[in-house]
Amino acid sequence: MSSLEPMTAPPAAPTPSRRQHDREILALAVPAFGALVAEPLFLMADSAIVGHLGTPQLAGVGIAAAALSTATGVFVFLAYATTAAVARRIGAGDRRGAVQQGVDGIWLALGLAVPVVLLTVLLAPWAADVLGASETAAPYAVTYLRISALGIPAMLMVMAATGVLRGLQDTRTPLLVAIAGFAANIGLNAGLVYGAGLGVAGSAWGTVLAQTGMAAVYLVVVVRGARREHASLRPDAAGIRASARAGGPLLVRTVSLRAVLMIATAVAARLGDDQVAAHQITMTLFSFLAFALDAIAIAGQAIIGRYLGAEDIPGARAATRRMVEWGIGSGVLLGLLLVAARPLYVPLFTPDPAVQGQLDTALLLLALSQPVAGLVFVLDGVLMGAGDGPYLAWAAIATLAVFTPAAIAVPATGTGLAGLWWAMNLFMLVRAAFLVGRARGGRWLVTGAVRS
Repeated sequence: MSSLEPMTAPPAAPTPSRRQHDREILALAVPAFGALVAEPLFLMADSAIVGHLGTPQLAGVGIAAAALSTATGVFVFLAYATTAAVARRIGAGDRRGAVQQGVDGIWLALGLAVPVVLLTVLLAPWAADVLGASETAAPYAVTYLRISALGIPAMLMVMAATGVLRGLQDTRTPLLVAIAGFAANIGLNAGLVYGAGLGVAGSAWGTVLAQTGMAAVYLVVVVRGARREHASLRPDAAGIRASARAGGPLLVRTVSLRAVLMIATAVAARLGDDQVAAHQITMTLFSFLAFALDAIAIAGQAIIGRYLGAEDIPGARAATRRMVEWGIGSGVLLGLLLVAARPLYVPLFTPDPAVQGQLDTALLLLALSQPVAGLVFVLDGVLMGAGDGPYLAWAAIATLAVFTPAAIAVPATGTGLAGLWWAMNLFMLVRAAFLVGRARGGRWLVTGAVRS
C-alpha cells in the first residue's frame, strides 16, 4: 500500500511493550537505512571510481564533495522539519493537512534551489581555494562542483519529498527509490568516467542524472497522494513561510554542524594531498556510518512526532529509551566491522601506499567514536521529531565553539591527520553531552497537532 493512501490510525495503547517498540522501530529504521545511505553511497562510488584516476583527482573530488554537501546539506531541514510536522498531524488524525504541509515543503525546496545553484557555480573556484585545494587538485574540484550544482534542485526536492513520506510512517518508498538511484549512479559513473573518457566530469554528470531521476519519481508519488487527499498542488505563500519558519532553527543547527566538517576538510587540505585524500576516504565512511545510524533517528522523528501529536507522552518516553539502546548497540557493531573489514575496503578507494598509511589511525579513531555517535544521532532525531529545533540550534553553536580551536591547532601540534580525528571525536562527545542533558528533562515533550 502506498504511504499516501489511507492508513490505519496509530496504536491506541498508552504503554506499548518493548517488543512492540522494537517492531515499530525496525519497520521504519530498516528501510530508512537503505534510503539514508544512498547519498554517502553516491560519494563512495564516486571516490572509488575517481580514486583510480589518481590522487589529485581524488583530492579534488573530496574537496568538491565537501563543498557540495555543505551547499545542500544545510537544507536538510526540508526533510527533518517536514517529517516532524507531518507526523504530528498524522498522530492528531489530520491526514489532508499532513499532505498539504508536505507539498508546501516541496515548493520551498524548489525556491531555495535557484539561488543555491547560481552561487555554487559562480563561487566554485573560491570554494576550492578556501578549502585548501592544491594547484593539482583545484581544477578537478572546480569541474566536479560546477557540474554537480545542476543536480541541486533534484537533491533538495528529494529531501522535502522524503520528509513527507517519513512523516506518513513510510520509509519503504524512499528505500526503493534509493536502490534504483544508486544502481543508476554506479552504471552512469563507470560508463561516463571510463567508457566515455570524461574523467572527473563524467562522475559528476552520472550523479546529477541519477539524482534527477530520483526526484522525478518522488514528484509523481507526492502529486498522486495530494490529489487523493484533495490537497492543493499550487504554491501557498503562507504555507511556504510556515515551512521556512519551522526549519529556521534546524538550518542554524545544520550550518553549525556543517561548519565542523568544512573546518576539518580545510585543516586536512593544509596537511598535504596524501592527508586530504585519506581524510576524504575517512569522511566518506564517516558519512556512510552516520547515515546508517541515523536510520534509527529517522524512525525517532516519525514515531516521536506521531506520539506527541496523539498526546501520548509515556509512549514517547518509552520509545526514546528503546531507540537509545538500539543506537548505542548499533554503534558498537559498526565500529567493530569498520576495523575488521579494513583490508577489504581500503584498497577499493586507493592503491596509493602513502594514502593507505594515513588511513590506519584515522579509521581506528572513527571506529572508536561509533557507540557515542549512535547515542548522538538517535537523540538528535528524537528532539527533531519533537520539534525542539531552538535547543538543537543552540547546542550545535556551542559544539562548534568547542571544536574549532581544537581543529585549528592541529597543524601546529604536528599530530597530523590523527590529531584532526581526535578533534572530531571531541566534537561527538560534546554533542552527546548536550543531547543527553536535554533528553533527561521534559521541556521537549510538547503535545498537539502543531507545536506551539
